[in-house]
Amino acid sequence: MRTVVTKTKLRHLLREFGRAASGAGTLYLTGGGSALLHGWRDTTVDVDLKFDPEPPGVFEMIPKLKEELGVNIELASLDHFIPEVPGWRDRSPWIERFGHLTCRHYDFVAQALAKIERGHGRDLDDVEAMMERGLVQPVQLREAFSQIKELLIRYPAIDPIVFEQKVDRFLSQNGEAT
Repeated sequence: MRTVVTKTKLRHLLREFGRAASGAGTLYLTGGGSALLHGWRDTTVDVDLKFDPEPPGVFEMIPKLKEELGVNIELASLDHFIPEVPGWRDRSPWIERFGHLTCRHYDFVAQALAKIERGHGRDLDDVEAMMERGLVQPVQLREAFSQIKELLIRYPAIDPIVFEQKVDRFLSQNGEAT
């Protein structure tokens, strides 16, 4: 049975991935892990992450860590859900280096757009927390959306007009006039 992930469990998991990596690579946290490390949530139900580049040795560690820590680990790249936001790597904040493994938060602008598109209450709370902490600015969300809007044709499950309305509605409800 899987248990919730705490900041302590997450940091242990990152260290273990660092020990397992036999070559250079980067791990990006793409979900609740960022919320834990920044302190706006105490727990998350899983660890969403992306390796890019993929360091050798880490994939073999996933089943072991899932069992050892009793946590759910998901390979969840945001470009599976929305188009890749240009410049995301440059905006992905540093967490720490463990051995050969560099750990970063996946770009908060891209995380925020993906969460707005999904639209669940907890996701929208996360975006509000990102904005309150200055991790994301309204102008960044608008600019990033405009950069990916034409690419949404490759994501048939997303209606670009509805997605843009979701961004507008979120920003208008959180202190920015449209």
